[in-house]
Formats: sequence, structure tokens, C-alpha cells
Amino acid sequence: MYKNNPIKIRKPAPNFSGEAYYKDGFKKISLKDFKGKYLLMFFYPFDFTFVCPTEIIAFSDRVEEFRKIGCEVVGISTDSHFSHMKYCQTPRNQGGVGKLNIMLISDIGKNISTSYGCLIDDENDEEYGASFRGTYIIDSKGILRHYSINDTSVGRNIDEYLRLIEAFIYTDTHDEVCQESWKPGEQGIKVGKQRITKSNSSACCIMI
Repeated sequence: MYKNNPIKIRKPAPNFSGEAYYKDGFKKISLKDFKGKYLLMFFYPFDFTFVCPTEIIAFSDRVEEFRKIGCEVVGISTDSHFSHMKYCQTPRNQGGVGKLNIMLISDIGKNISTSYGCLIDDENDEEYGASFRGTYIIDSKGILRHYSINDTSVGRNIDEYLRLIEAFIYTDTHDEVCQESWKPGEQGIKVGKQRITKSNSSACCIMI
């Protein structure tokens, strides 16, 4: 199953381009625009729904925490860029998301969702043509470091994605790995010499 996956951890993230709405205007965006920075991409099903605005607003309200550590955040759905514009022009108390601090990218052609493996492509599904809640962390070299995809009925935890990015950046710059529930300010686990032995189909990695 993993071999047929369109995306792979530790491999270059699929390139993409799309029309984005950001701060009262449209802009053509591609993956290369984020070169040199970490990027968190979150896919969501539709504009003008119920769970989606809670996530979009949360990411927007906290985006400076991500930017402070060198990470940009973008939202993506298969809605048009005109739908994104209307969504942002509609006040939050009237079902919209209001003015945002992050851009929303249109994937109306469904190419990005397909490339990243989160498109709902079952024609019998009531949300056919939308995206699952896929979340992707791409590092400053364009390498995919994390992805997760969950069903549309449950929203995401912003704190955990922020922690993951901080942990990846920490391991990028330290000769350490991060233990369970590692948080910024904590020391990781120092990695010394590594010996790998293989026996039949199993492998044992011993860290000294």
C-alpha cells in the first residue's frame, strides 16, 4: 500500500500551483514560493460549513506563532478562489471567516488534492470532489516530513502541529532526536554511534 502512495515521507513534496485569495486580492501561488521556509498545508472540505471555519480561524489567529519559527501556513479546498473571496468578505457572525492572516488556495481542478492523496474520489460519497482534512508539513528544502489525513467530521489540534514543526526544526539543528511529548525548551535524546544488524527479514538498530 505504501509503495502506491502518491506521497512519501523524506521525499520531495509534490509541486503545486493554484490561485489564492489573500488580503483582498488574488495571487498565483506554487510550492516554490515557500522555498527556504517550513510550510504547513491544511486541506479542508468546503467553505461555508461548520467545522472548517473553526480550524481556519484558529490557524489564522495563531499564524504568527508559526511564522516566528520560520513556517508559513496555507489552507486549501476545492472551492474556487471567488468562493474564498466571498468567504473572507463574510463576517464571522454571518457564517464567514472574515479577514484572515493566511491565504486560502483554490484547488478547483482537484490536482493538488489528488497529488497529495486526500481527494474524496468516491462518486457515491456525499462529499465527492472535496478534500479530507489532510495536513502536511514540508521543510525548508521541500521535503515532506509529516502528513496526516482524517475524516471530515473531526477538526484538528493546532498545538500538536506547532509542536511537530518545532520538533522537526530542533532535530534539523541538533544531533538529537525528540522523545514522546517533547516540547520546546526540553532536551532531546542524544544519538551516538549506531549499529544495525540484520537477521532474516528483521533489523535491529542499537544506539550507543
